[in-house]
Amino acid sequence: MTAIAVLTLSFNASAATGLSRQQCASYPFKKTAGEVTHADLMRELGELEVRGYQPGSDNWIYPADLNTAEKNLAVDYKRDCPGARR
Repeated sequence: MTAIAVLTLSFNASAATGLSRQQCASYPFKKTAGEVTHADLMRELGELEVRGYQPGSDNWIYPADLNTAEKNLAVDYKRDCPGARR
């Protein structure tokens, strides 16, 4: 069920032509105040998995797949939140 929610959120974020300030601030890596929670980490992991990261796979491409997923997430953030800084 969590995977469906992550995919839905990811699809909604990528379908939007521009996100609100609050939505941009809630991107997985944009933690501005307080402690990082387990839910924050799981949400970011889900977003990275959607972008190609395969945790636990033994395919000899770590950390390249993680780096690529992080870059893709940053590209999506720049597209969805123009003018915002990461």
